[in-house]
Order: sequence, then C-alpha cells, then structure tokens
Amino acid sequence: MSQASPNSEARTPSLLDALIPLGILIALLSLSVYFYGADSSYGPNQIALLLCACVVALMGMKNGHSWSDMEGGMLHGIGLVFGAILILLAVGALIGSWILAGTVPSMIYYGVQILSPQWFYAASCIICAVVGLSIGSSWTTAGTLGVALMGIAGALGLSLEVTAGAVISGAYFGDKMSPLSDTTNVAAAVTSNDLFQHIRHMMSTAIPAFVIALIAFSFLGFTSEASSASASDIEELLAALKSEFNISMVSLLPLILLLAMAWRKVPAYPTLIIGSLVGCVIALIFESETARRLGGGEDFMAALKGAWYSLFDGYKSTSTNENVASLLSKGGMSSMLNTVWLITSAMAFGGAMERAGFLQVLVNWTLSRIKTVGGLVTSTVLTCFGMNAAAGDQYMAIIIPGRMFREAFKEKGLHGLNLSRTLEDSGTITSVLIPWNTCGAFMAATLSIQTIEYLPYALFNILCPLLAIAYGWLHFKQKPISVAATAS
Repeated sequence: MSQASPNSEARTPSLLDALIPLGILIALLSLSVYFYGADSSYGPNQIALLLCACVVALMGMKNGHSWSDMEGGMLHGIGLVFGAILILLAVGALIGSWILAGTVPSMIYYGVQILSPQWFYAASCIICAVVGLSIGSSWTTAGTLGVALMGIAGALGLSLEVTAGAVISGAYFGDKMSPLSDTTNVAAAVTSNDLFQHIRHMMSTAIPAFVIALIAFSFLGFTSEASSASASDIEELLAALKSEFNISMVSLLPLILLLAMAWRKVPAYPTLIIGSLVGCVIALIFESETARRLGGGEDFMAALKGAWYSLFDGYKSTSTNENVASLLSKGGMSSMLNTVWLITSAMAFGGAMERAGFLQVLVNWTLSRIKTVGGLVTSTVLTCFGMNAAAGDQYMAIIIPGRMFREAFKEKGLHGLNLSRTLEDSGTITSVLIPWNTCGAFMAATLSIQTIEYLPYALFNILCPLLAIAYGWLHFKQKPISVAATAS
C-alpha cells in the first residue's frame, strides 16, 4: 500500500485536540502499570497505544482528514523504525549464538574475577557494566548477577542500598553502551542515526558519569570490609560456567570481530548478522558438545541444528546453578518479538499524531517557550522524565519525545545525534528512578529493596541527565549538523 498524502484541506488542530489523546494515553498506560506492573510492556501497553492511535485517527477525521490519510501516517511512522526492527532481530540472533559459542559466558567468567573484597561496590559496578555490555540488557544483568551480588553483600554485612545502586549503575551503563541493547537501537532509529555513531556520541556523557560513579563507589567501599566468605559464591559461579562451556580467550573472537567492524564503520545490520554467524562457527568448532545437546542429537547435523536453534530461539542452559541458568537462557530472534510489537504500536500512535498535526501543535507550544540550546536540551530531558513518570515505560520516554523534538534540534542547527544522546541520558536512564515505572518496579522486586532506598546511590542514573543539561547550557559537545555531516 502506498502512503497516502497529507490532506491539505484539513483544519489546523487546537492544543486541546493534541492534549486529549495524549491524556488518554497517559491514563491508559498508568492503568496498565497499575494492573500488570513490570509485565505491562508485554501486551497491555501495546493495546493502549493502538487504541489511542484509533482515537487520534478519529479526531483527525473530525478535523477533515480521511481514514486512508491517517492510516498512511501510521504506516509512515512504522516505516521509520523498520531498520531498527531488522537490527533488533539480528541482536536476538547474536545473543543466542554468542552464548552457545561461549563468548558471553567467557566475558562473564573473566569479568567476575575482577571482584575484590577491598573494592566490592566499585567491582560490582564494573562487573555489571561488563555483563550488561556483553548481553545488552540491564534487567537480565540485575536479575541474575545483581541478585547474587546482593546476596553476597547481605552475607558480608555490606550496605544493600549502595550495592543495589552500584548494580543498577553498572547495568545501565552496559545496557546504554551496548549495540545489543534494544533501547540503544530504538533511540538511534527514532532519530534516524547510525547505531555506532550514536554510541560514540553517548560516550561524552556516559563515560564521565560512570567514572564519577566509580570514584564515589570506591570511596564508599573504604567504610566497609568484605570477608573471604564471598569466595565460595564466586567459585560456584565460575565452576558452573566452566562445567557448561569451554571457557577460553578463543571464545572472545566474535566480540573482537564485532568491535573491529564497528571501528571500521560497517553498518550495524550486516555487522550483527556476520557476528552471529561467526558465533555459530565458533560454537560448532569449540562448543560442539553443547551445540549437539541443544540440537538434541549426537552428530554434526545435531550440532548444526543447535546452532540454527540459537539464532531463532536462543540458548537454553542446563546448569544446576539457578543464577547461571537464568542468565544464559536467553537470546534468539523470537526474544525480540515483544519489543518489535511495542515499537510498532508506539510508532503507529506517533505516526497518527504527526499526520493529524498534533505533534506539531505540541512542539510549537513547547518551542514558543524555548529560546536557547540549553533550554531545548533541558526541555527534552524534562519531557523524557515526565513520560517515564506519567506513562511508566522507558520506550514511551524515548519514542514520543524523539518524534516531538526531531525538527526542533534541526532548527537549532544541531545534529540528531545530540537528540538521540539526550533521549538516552534521560528517557532510558531515569526510568529506574521512578517506583511505578516498569523499570523501577522490576528493580525493586528483583533486588528486594525499595526504589526510594537505592535511588540516592544509583549515581550513574542521576549524573547522566544532569550532565546532559549542563552540556546544553555550556554548548559543550553539541555537534552541529555541518560538522556531523563532514565527520561521517
């Protein structure tokens, strides 16, 4: 179906027209979080978004648009993130094959060994950052390794609040900087930026925030003493990894290849697909027994079947260690389908809002009160935080403000990379600081500590939006369109 052209005879919507569907969306998403908590992103939010897309379409028709015109707007919105959908599916395949190849287990194995009794908080932050970077998921990192670290901290009499803050800071740094992360891909896609350029631009706020957090965690660590009681927990984790995989530096070859291709600016989708296939080759050579077990046979064809299985449905661990089994049983393209559903629903709503002229009305109203670059960045940060608080979901806090502020950044002569970085510094990062947000609710339940208790120690998550605002007012690391275009 071809995209319908905008109806030039339609009436200009009022601010009230634009606020009505947004208000309904906030109410439905809030109700979704109330009913389903951390599971609200697994269907309920999608229903709310699609229903609100219909509300927008009806209001657009009231203002003179045709149904085909509004439908064309929805399809156009979905089309904007189709590249991200392909990348997300490739990411799922990559995670599955890298676990089977022993790449992810080896990264975890070597990362865990940097844990030092004298630097428990800082080491916890670094370990979670390494794991988060390797698997691209803050939830999985906190829900597995984070739980183990909280248990060790409790046994040693260390602060659970500080430990939770260190786990979350590291997990979100790793998630944010990982090309495997769905939110990182979404932020790049919704602003039409290259994934790896987006990650490189984020370093200007993420790395200083992470370094400051590490210094603070190191200082806090001097007030506590860890005993050798943690050694048994770590040894059990390492033994469980070695019993299931052939841990070696060879397993890190897919990672090295991926980084080399990213460094040479190979586009994200082929980079991820090639990385997935290389992971399968490594698995067939060095993890053949594990591949055959996954494929349910004893010959090479079973191993090939297992490698293929890891690409579409991920890896299924047989470890008797529950933390390891939970950490490694993931991946595959199928694991990304719910995220694809959510993105498609959100972009249908955003596309309808844009075609009906509602987004422009909201942007004009906001921009009429913004005179400076600092004001624009601050407004973006506050809008993302507001969406996290009102809608209760980090995806909404990335996609909707991303659509709203795209043209505003261009009008200020700023490249879209500045917007995508700001979306991550606020939309992704602050979600875990709000108790009723899906991320805040998940972390509180998983780490068995209330959001308000760990909030002061989630240092990375607090520093990122503050640095983003400071950079905006200081005109620091704000890449102009002309400079970005020349650099790329």
